[in-house]
Amino acid sequence: MKRNTFYLLAGIVALVEVGIFWLSVEIEEPILIQVAFILGALLIYMARRRVEDRIEDERTAMITQKAALRTLEIFWVIFFAISLGSAVVAFSRPLGLRPPHPGPPGTAAPDMLELPFIGGFALFQMALLCLMIFLYVGFRMYYARKYGDWDTDEEQD
Repeated sequence: MKRNTFYLLAGIVALVEVGIFWLSVEIEEPILIQVAFILGALLIYMARRRVEDRIEDERTAMITQKAALRTLEIFWVIFFAISLGSAVVAFSRPLGLRPPHPGPPGTAAPDMLELPFIGGFALFQMALLCLMIFLYVGFRMYYARKYGDWDTDEEQD
């Protein structure tokens, strides 16, 4: 398996993990996400061992470094913007968490911060982390093409 295929597989596993986490919350079974997380980590570990082009040279190190740097440059701006928006939502209500409003969810007074908001924010952060993985893969592919990481070696012919 190629390195970029491995990164895509890792991103897909992460997205599936987020879905299983959501399902775990919905059916109130924490063991589901715990088992899924362990199986996902094992899958990624086994796939990592099957990566064909694991040999590191200066060009591969430079491509990895540039892809990681570009990913962080873009991701911190996106993550910070989302965090600023979340801070506005949090500070537009009275500070401090109040006990949950008795009654159906979503029927609390407008100035109350209900706890499901916090869970939704955590899921959103996990989705942003998945975005970070996909950004890295995209930049890795871009720099691999730009610097010829996928070129064939003349000595192999």
